[in-house]
Amino acid sequence: MNISINRIQTLIITLITITLFSACEKFLEVKPTDALLADNAVYDAKTSRALVNSGYSSLKSYSINAALNLAVLPGDNVFFGGSQSQNIELDNHAFTVTNSAIVGAYSANYALINIANWAISEIPKVDDPTFEQGEQNKLIGEAFFLRAFSYFNLVRSWGGVQLQLNPTTDLSSLGSISRSSEAETYTLIFQDLAKAEELLPEDDSQTRNKLQKAIIKAFRAKVALYAKDFDLAESEAQTVIQLAKYSLVKPYQKFFEVPFLSSESIFEISATSNNAGTNGSMWFPASGTPRGSFEFRPTNEIINLLNDPEKGGNRKALLATRGEDVYVNLYHTVSPNINPSYVIRLADLYLISAEAKVRKSNPNLLSAVADLNIIKERADAKLYLPTDLNQDQLLKAIWEERRLEFPFEADRWYDLVRTEQAKNVLGVEKNFWLFPIPQADVLSDPDLNGGNNPGY
Repeated sequence: MNISINRIQTLIITLITITLFSACEKFLEVKPTDALLADNAVYDAKTSRALVNSGYSSLKSYSINAALNLAVLPGDNVFFGGSQSQNIELDNHAFTVTNSAIVGAYSANYALINIANWAISEIPKVDDPTFEQGEQNKLIGEAFFLRAFSYFNLVRSWGGVQLQLNPTTDLSSLGSISRSSEAETYTLIFQDLAKAEELLPEDDSQTRNKLQKAIIKAFRAKVALYAKDFDLAESEAQTVIQLAKYSLVKPYQKFFEVPFLSSESIFEISATSNNAGTNGSMWFPASGTPRGSFEFRPTNEIINLLNDPEKGGNRKALLATRGEDVYVNLYHTVSPNINPSYVIRLADLYLISAEAKVRKSNPNLLSAVADLNIIKERADAKLYLPTDLNQDQLLKAIWEERRLEFPFEADRWYDLVRTEQAKNVLGVEKNFWLFPIPQADVLSDPDLNGGNNPGY
């Protein structure tokens, strides 16, 4: 029986997540015969809702923790000032097969995939008149997005991965899944997004923290950029940009001011006083109020760029000063911590559109400059004239703008890898642009044939 250690851990995490989240719903009224979910654990509207809600909970946990660690620490905007070895390794690009941050992220994505697989498999079988109109389809659509989200995290972090498409009902169901290629993984992601869009409700004018059709289009634009389908990336980005529901806020910092959920947010994972969000304490200095551990510190280079009025403009609001310490002010609420996770913002779609227009087979440079200048104008930064840049210079300007627009969100490392800049900017050889598959999986899962990503 081909079973890896982390895939067994995934089952345990899935069970614990669902049990804890839905205890008030009496989700596990049935008694499983082993440590896995029973086949009849989803049997009515309440248990269906509880299952998908547990997926949202896992999505939030990943987005405010692992996603930031893997995207921010290996980049060039933040350096780690703490003592945890796993984060020191990420900061120094010394990725190891036993790094607990990497192992935890890998397992967390498969745990969320297992939740989604259960929902996709079991909710369609439920016959319960207490479902609200369209609710059953909505829950299934949300599950398809959650699975697409997790496989996107996996493919851009580890390359092509093992595609688990069925809920795990017993240990034997884990076996015999070979590793897929990156192309095959992206194909599945696009298929899942298509199903999600088909089943989710039309957008209302306010919701930004629950899945609706526009979020799927926005996320598809981002996935398409990574998959190098530039025509699709441009088309989907422009479709969302044209929606009246969304608009850039000004000044820049307005999107991360309380009460959050600004008109710029396309998908934002909210936090409350009883359900904490992104931890700001690791970004705050150890002296003064609020007091933090100051483990995540902005580099001098990003400080200088954000404070440059022609480049950073009013994005210098991302930084604050306490004594001689310059620190990141994006995740600024404490007691309670209600900092959300900004999964995708409208600014991202303008820059996706701009990049796609430059890189597609029939480039439209003038339109790309216009998209880029919309972001620069909002930031009160210096605009480009249509004739200022050739194609290569414009592409680099867009990439720099992404660095300035999202310096402390979950993008920078992945942007450097997908644009093949990681060697020139960070000195990281291409063999180490993907994270290693955890050692426990490689050693225990025969389907991996003892292989890992290049360099490990």
